[in-house]
Amino acid sequence: MYAQVIVDVPTMQTNQPYTYEIPAALAELVQPGMRVVVPFGRGTRRVQGFVVGTTETTTTDAPLKSIDELIDVTPVLNHEMLALADWLAKSNFAFKISVLQAMLPNVMRAKYVKTVQLIDESAVADDAQLTAFFADRYEVPLDDDHVAPELLKSIQRLQRQGHVAINYYVGDKAKIKKVTALKPLMSSQAYDDARQKLNKVAKQQARLLTFLMTAPNEWIAQKQVLDATGIDYATLKKAESNGWIARQEIEQYRIPQLTSKIESTTPLPLTADQQAVFDQLKPSLQSKDHQTFLLEGVTGSGKTEIYLQDMAEVLAQGKTALMLVPEITLTPQMVRRVKSRFGESVAVLHSALSDGERYDEWRRIERGEAKVVVGARSAIFAPLDNLGLIILDEEHDASYKQEDNPRYHARDVAAWRAEYHGATLLLGSATPALESRARAQKGLYTLLRLPNRINQQPLPPVEVVDMRQAMKQGEDELFSHQLLEAIQQRLNRGEQSVLLLNRRGYANYVNCRDCGYTPTCINCDLALTMHKASHNMVCHYCGYQEPIPEQCPNCGSKRIRPFGAGTQKVETLLQQYFPQAKTLRMDLDTTRKKGATDQMLEAFGRHEADILLGTQMIAKGLDFPDVTLVGVLNADTTLALPDFRSAERTFQLLTQVSGRAGRDEKHGEVVVQTFNPEHYAIQFAKQHDYEGFYRYEMNLRKDWQYSPYFYTIQLKITHEQQNEAARVAYQIADWLKPHLDEQAVMLGPSMGSVARLNNKYVYRIIIKYKKSEHLFKALDELMQTGQQLQKQKVGLVIDRDPVNFV
Repeated sequence: MYAQVIVDVPTMQTNQPYTYEIPAALAELVQPGMRVVVPFGRGTRRVQGFVVGTTETTTTDAPLKSIDELIDVTPVLNHEMLALADWLAKSNFAFKISVLQAMLPNVMRAKYVKTVQLIDESAVADDAQLTAFFADRYEVPLDDDHVAPELLKSIQRLQRQGHVAINYYVGDKAKIKKVTALKPLMSSQAYDDARQKLNKVAKQQARLLTFLMTAPNEWIAQKQVLDATGIDYATLKKAESNGWIARQEIEQYRIPQLTSKIESTTPLPLTADQQAVFDQLKPSLQSKDHQTFLLEGVTGSGKTEIYLQDMAEVLAQGKTALMLVPEITLTPQMVRRVKSRFGESVAVLHSALSDGERYDEWRRIERGEAKVVVGARSAIFAPLDNLGLIILDEEHDASYKQEDNPRYHARDVAAWRAEYHGATLLLGSATPALESRARAQKGLYTLLRLPNRINQQPLPPVEVVDMRQAMKQGEDELFSHQLLEAIQQRLNRGEQSVLLLNRRGYANYVNCRDCGYTPTCINCDLALTMHKASHNMVCHYCGYQEPIPEQCPNCGSKRIRPFGAGTQKVETLLQQYFPQAKTLRMDLDTTRKKGATDQMLEAFGRHEADILLGTQMIAKGLDFPDVTLVGVLNADTTLALPDFRSAERTFQLLTQVSGRAGRDEKHGEVVVQTFNPEHYAIQFAKQHDYEGFYRYEMNLRKDWQYSPYFYTIQLKITHEQQNEAARVAYQIADWLKPHLDEQAVMLGPSMGSVARLNNKYVYRIIIKYKKSEHLFKALDELMQTGQQLQKQKVGLVIDRDPVNFV
């Protein structure tokens, strides 16, 4: 028997599997989808691999290496995931090993250990450095990055002479949590009889017996019993020796917890609009014929209730359901809603979970114990069987695109999985992506509409404030008098406000007023952002930090001042303008701590704050009855991006955040501050006119030859030397040109919108195309060549349908 294995070797990746012989002892155990440890290359190197197939025969006459050991008892990737990996690697110019690893929790990636084994002890006896290194040990872990160069040279010399051996080990980081548990062994009557016979001073034993009388006949965590009864360990040991209970180690899932208890809910009555949508979806939910629906519903129209009732429909048929939300910040809210309806059958998957929680949730899904999964982008790989429904909420959101390898879009993966299972794919948004809306226009998707809010309240009126005029009249650059008055009115009425500024930190940058010096990142060509709370200047790309300068390091002047504003500065100003108000700030800096987002939103829902200030993470999904004002402090932040989608993103952001106001019976109001009040994206957002924006923007895209009329591929070439990055970029462009079809357009090579990131200069090539046959073959060949470029320290990224052009 032979196995086809995709190996985990970063510098020599290939999508062609290697053939390994299966030892006789493992012949009946090895299956596709299992992880194995195999020898690779010369010497004793061992690597992790994925078995993607098995055969009885082999076509090669060369001697084959054998599989060393199995990591898994059963396959961790089923037939669907292996087929999906093939498609995803091919369509996204990715190596299959990176796709396979992306499908599993982080802890299931291999942990590699490299060691030095001492063979001839006398060879190091006269070398003090080597003697100290081994320190009476015969095998020592070796980390090349943390060993002195001279010591490393000595080890390499001894290896060549045969005095030491370099060994490689593959470990599995996935650990199961075990706890001590106990189980009742007697009947309730027997426990009562034992309690009656106790000495009156044996109060702890009496409490335990009382607990056991009503305890279920199953394993209970020991800590749970101790907490419930207040007894000590000695009493438990006495109970075990008396034969009252059995004790042993059992597995315990690490279940992600929300900050407050989840109350059970029942389905809500549907409005006429909701019922019409549900009736259109129901035949698809009950069949095995794959269909894709685009649900275009205004904010507050009740899309979530449609999702929940659709889930209930497929669960009733014995199928499973998967729901994605774009932001981790939205996940706790959606989890709360879904768990309140479906209880413990719901699993959660997103990157804010601990490794242990993510691993245990994955195992609950894989074992069939969870029937519904809610999560962010990576949850699209949840190992659900018999999928009946996949939902992408806020389907337009750019965070559904993976920015690192493999660069997949969750919407594309969802479409593939829905077709594989014959499932229904439901894409929901108040502002669908133009690509999705165009597919619905062509009939590739079925378009469903929810044009009204469930309470029949109108969408809130939007006032656009021209900040150019406001500043001419001497008003604050951050707060117009209209917005300040609107906030004060809400405070007077005991209502709440939501304020959006899509820029974190205190100030955009600091600048010397005498010489013009601006502190910039040492790794990137970017000004550092001032964070007053931490007293640091921070690069939001690479994380570099340095203290806020008290005087100019260039000329020594003390006239160095912050410019621009972020959420920290706005929070400070709000305290000055409204000292009686309580403000909650939600941005990446305040939500890093686990559970912080859920705690903040729960506190805001309990009216413990009057104002919720945040970045774009507060623009979607929030539903608070007392929020009657939404203020956008600078609507131009996304308009300034060097991206053909900047107008679309601005319209979507303004429309989404506007929808947070007036969602209950109280009327809402929106104030949008901008220096570009005439811009069409802002004007259409003012009218809540998605259809008007769609028609206007589609005409521009057609003229510009951009998506959805043309597909796009971005190539990014990086190197520490600008000349080398440019040379390779032009070389690649010249090589690619003969492979382009007549309608294809190549833009560049040109320097990236940020010239240097993480000490690498960036050059870009943009290809717009309609047909891909010749182009894809060339790009696949270029992907393989990229590994040779790595040896020259040249980075190459091939990004299909990118969502940004940094």
